[in-house]
Amino acid sequence: MAAMRIILITGISGSGKSVGLKALEDAGYFCVDNLPPPLLRALVTARQEEGGDMLAVSMDARSARSLIGLPADLEWLRNQGHDVKVLFLTAKTDSLIARFSETRRSHPLSHRSYVSDNATERRTLTECIREEREMLAGIEEISHVVDTSGMRANKLRAWIKAFADTGHAPLTLLFESFAFKFGVPLDADLVFDVRTLPNPHYDEALRPLTGRDAPVQEFLAAQPDAVELLADIRGFVDKWLPAFKKDNRGYLTVAIGCTGGQHRSVYFVERLAAHFRPTEHVLLRHRELD
Repeated sequence: MAAMRIILITGISGSGKSVGLKALEDAGYFCVDNLPPPLLRALVTARQEEGGDMLAVSMDARSARSLIGLPADLEWLRNQGHDVKVLFLTAKTDSLIARFSETRRSHPLSHRSYVSDNATERRTLTECIREEREMLAGIEEISHVVDTSGMRANKLRAWIKAFADTGHAPLTLLFESFAFKFGVPLDADLVFDVRTLPNPHYDEALRPLTGRDAPVQEFLAAQPDAVELLADIRGFVDKWLPAFKKDNRGYLTVAIGCTGGQHRSVYFVERLAAHFRPTEHVLLRHRELD
């Protein structure tokens, strides 16, 4: 039987798992929502016998107790020759609260009661989110983490389709620009701060542009400190990337931050992506522009 491409989607409730699964379905994957982890091997075997070659499965906190066996299942699947990726979606707590408020849906863990002062009470939404993060912490460590805070559904769909196209790449290298004033991305593995560089925002001609535009690129390329810092970051990633691969890391997210996430960080991400793209599988994301 032929090997399959398998994507497992998990993460915090309200972070976009349903959107992600729908995007994979549109990309041609056979999708199963909220599958109990003990059934994963049987599902994969059944799909193989039916001739399927692409499978996407969503798992959430309702199966958290049985998710403890997921690492062994992943190892078994990879030993069978399958290309397996695990995608963990998360978001900041205030973003999650806003989404639950907009949809008027209850959190999956909110139906679990607890005893307090001899009375049975329901958990608050914030308590449910905190408990879910604790329950899924072990799975998050072995997954590619994506922070969907502030990300529109169409951008998430596009990003997940790009992620699904990584094929058998041994490591996916994601460069992400962001604004420090909106917080460091939750999915960042390495974070670099470029706020010490001259800011194009203070040039009226450059202010409405971004780091993708030639005038901004020329401005920063003419700054000796920008040239040196870019070389330092590029050299650091170049030096330590083999170590991440040796550690069996499938994903590495390098986040570059500036004040507004529009000029300097965008420029650095574009240049870094261009440098590594010929030899690595590279994705890029501009959080504030998206």
